[in-house]
Amino acid sequence: MSTNAKNTNPELLEVTNLVKYFPIKGGLLQRTVAQVKAVDDISFSVKQGETLGLVGESGCGKTTIGRTVLRLTPATRGSVRFQGKDVFKASVSEMKAMRKDMQIIFQDPYSSLDPRMPVGESIGEGLLVHGMSDTKKRNEIVIEMLRKVGLEDYHARRYPHEFSGGQRQRIGIARALALRPKFIVCDEPVSALDVSIQSQVLNILKDLQGEFGLTYLFIAHNLSVVEHISDRVGVMYLGKMVELTDRESLFRDPLHPYTKALLSAIPIPDPTVKRERMILQGEIPSPVNPPKGCRFHPRCPFAVDRCKVEEPQFKELRPGHFAACHVAEDQVAAGK
Repeated sequence: MSTNAKNTNPELLEVTNLVKYFPIKGGLLQRTVAQVKAVDDISFSVKQGETLGLVGESGCGKTTIGRTVLRLTPATRGSVRFQGKDVFKASVSEMKAMRKDMQIIFQDPYSSLDPRMPVGESIGEGLLVHGMSDTKKRNEIVIEMLRKVGLEDYHARRYPHEFSGGQRQRIGIARALALRPKFIVCDEPVSALDVSIQSQVLNILKDLQGEFGLTYLFIAHNLSVVEHISDRVGVMYLGKMVELTDRESLFRDPLHPYTKALLSAIPIPDPTVKRERMILQGEIPSPVNPPKGCRFHPRCPFAVDRCKVEEPQFKELRPGHFAACHVAEDQVAAGK
């Protein structure tokens, strides 16, 4: 599914009908008594060299998509194709070769780094796993990567606890870059950082994307961050993709009420500019037992009777602009 008319590059990643349910065990025999529907029938693609942002409230399934796409978490069903190859059907040796081109930057860099290992060894570990036994060459690449993210050569000999949060995130970026991948999942890489440090890390990611021709799946809950770095944006709610389009269209003229609510909450730096807030009522329903029909209807101020019984299809309502909303579909059809 291609949704970006401006980017004519080939599709690097294709996700089709991806489903991931987590079983809930209970009873004396620990049988499966329910399922957490973390990701429920999601389809999208990422073109070579672009950044696709994924946004939504905590628990909507963003991180699960990132981990499932990389096969760090097994999928319930669906398919993921990377450079035309089926990720879920790849053998162990095929998957190892594929992992050189698919990396991840974790949300918490401290927990993803070995506290007993100097960061230089952590950065070079992937090179060693993939057959680079030449210590001198490995060290040269480690130093190069540290410099790329704004750190010094001597930092390679230090341990994770000796760095600040922003420095540790830079180390996480350097480690992901060491194998010269084509695709990187950025799992909320700046959410735990101060605002001033966030901009530095985002600028590093953008600069490296231009230098190495990287493709990003950028997961975040901060729409301002997503607007800064993304080419296209997908909005998720309770395991479903509710809207997907290019950045300009989403921020200028969103179609889905949930997207409108998220955008209305973005602070405006100019105190003289007033924005009408769209306050959502109620709590997010449980992913174990999501509402019938549209999953957003219990909190949607525009919901009609149809929304309560019929699940909206995720479809192209405008050229390159996808959404799953009965009300938006009717409005677009009426020319509003």
